[in-house]
Amino acid sequence: MVLELAKQRSAANHFLAELRDAQVQQDQMRFRRNLERVGEALGLEMSRTLEYEEREVTTPLGIARIDLLKEQPVLATILRAGLPLHQGLLNYFDRADNAFISAYRKHRKGEEGFDIEVEYLSSPRLDDRVLVICDPMLATGQSMVLVYRALLRMGVPKQLHVVSAIASLEGLEHAKLHLPAGTRFWIGAIDEEMTAQAYIVPGLGDAGDLAYGRKA
Repeated sequence: MVLELAKQRSAANHFLAELRDAQVQQDQMRFRRNLERVGEALGLEMSRTLEYEEREVTTPLGIARIDLLKEQPVLATILRAGLPLHQGLLNYFDRADNAFISAYRKHRKGEEGFDIEVEYLSSPRLDDRVLVICDPMLATGQSMVLVYRALLRMGVPKQLHVVSAIASLEGLEHAKLHLPAGTRFWIGAIDEEMTAQAYIVPGLGDAGDLAYGRKA
């Protein structure tokens, strides 16, 4: 299942528009906040598909019955660009456990190609848990697949959700092919093109640099 937020015609389209806007991008704080708001919007949509159970809440005047999440997910993010998107999800799943993974592109000397390397991983046990992996840009899809495989060291989740602000069509297809059957994708917008350097077009640029400043 793939949900593309931009096709829902909601106020979240304004957040996506500002994320892409080269003028608005000059404000790093605004860029981070827009990523966070996209995470909140996608988190709300995703929450509709999770399991609930009825519970009682005691009010000053009586008992209210309400459906609450049966279990909290594990929210995993790819550092560093994923932190604002992760915070948006955490705003809605504020009792969730969390995992953090460092993955980066290691460019081959004298070549346009690159390899993806996972350098750091901190995670709770994942056996029979609902796992959510977020990364602002799903470009080639390679990072997402390798990060999922690295997380398997911590156990096999029963359900996988992938959250991204912008995805390329190619990257989405790669992820669908190499991630478990039944994986659900929650995407802000899907773009059809990608450059030879694996940047999504029109995309929005380098999310990590826009959120936290250029790397040396």
